[in-house]
Amino acid sequence: MTDTIFESAPEQALDWHKAGQGAALATVVDTWGSAPRRAGSQLVISGGGEMQGSVSGGCVEGAVMVEALEALEDGKARLLEFGVSDGDAFAVGLACGGTIRVFVEPVGPTGIPAEVLEALVAARTARRPAAYVTSLSSGGGHLATGGDFPNRFRMDRTGVEEDGDTFVTIHNPPLRLAVVGGVHIAQALVPMARIAGFDPVVIDPRAAFGSAERFPGETILDDWPDEALSAYGLDTRTALVLLTHDPKLDDPALHIALRSPCFYIGTLGSKRTHGKRLERLAEAGFKPDDVARIHGPVGLDIGAASPSEIAVSILSEILKTLRKPE
Repeated sequence: MTDTIFESAPEQALDWHKAGQGAALATVVDTWGSAPRRAGSQLVISGGGEMQGSVSGGCVEGAVMVEALEALEDGKARLLEFGVSDGDAFAVGLACGGTIRVFVEPVGPTGIPAEVLEALVAARTARRPAAYVTSLSSGGGHLATGGDFPNRFRMDRTGVEEDGDTFVTIHNPPLRLAVVGGVHIAQALVPMARIAGFDPVVIDPRAAFGSAERFPGETILDDWPDEALSAYGLDTRTALVLLTHDPKLDDPALHIALRSPCFYIGTLGSKRTHGKRLERLAEAGFKPDDVARIHGPVGLDIGAASPSEIAVSILSEILKTLRKPE
């Protein structure tokens, strides 16, 4: 399993390049054995010897920096391989050592082209999924979209293609979860989702439900759901869960969601309640294929009873929809 991490290395590399310092990006290609950083993890090095990010948690950063500075001098990309000893691995909190391959590319004509890096940063800023595709033997690369590597984008999977030379670094926006209705289920779901890597937001115009006391430290939007979602934006990396039981709140939000590319829409309620919901949506002009996107009743059927158990079933269904779509 090789996941990418949405770090700021590309942005920092572009800043250093524009400032005239020079920059090189080091990216984990693959690992064997115990590894603190997954494929796609990045370290950026400036021509002045500054570093940001990590490729190994401290085991090989020094050696990567030396190679990166040489790459900035000769303009050539290079593929590095390191064997991490058990002793070095233990020093950074691992049970045993392993092997790591790191690809180092200077920003420039013979490395990652500056215009490609700028386009990548722009895509990341706009929350547009993008992939940087390069050759491990020669360097230089271009951007690709989800249509070129659908499985890699779906699984957040950076890695080497079957030819053994084409290296694809996936830059997916961070996952988000919008929860409409600050009910008991939401109080369990929001922290669970955060642990699972989602950035959650709670939407509820009812002050008694959407309060900081009920959701300490979380972002709370007190606008009506359709207004809040229109401003928030529902994209391909966003899941939406509606928990209010109130058509006045849920239905306008569904109208926004069904016209968006969000990857998951879940609604709380019995089969009877959901049937009435579908009737109202049909009356509003939505087609069967549109409403088929809705998971209702929300959550996997695991016999969940308590609010916390229902939250587990909802998060499980969200992840199943993301990782294993039918």
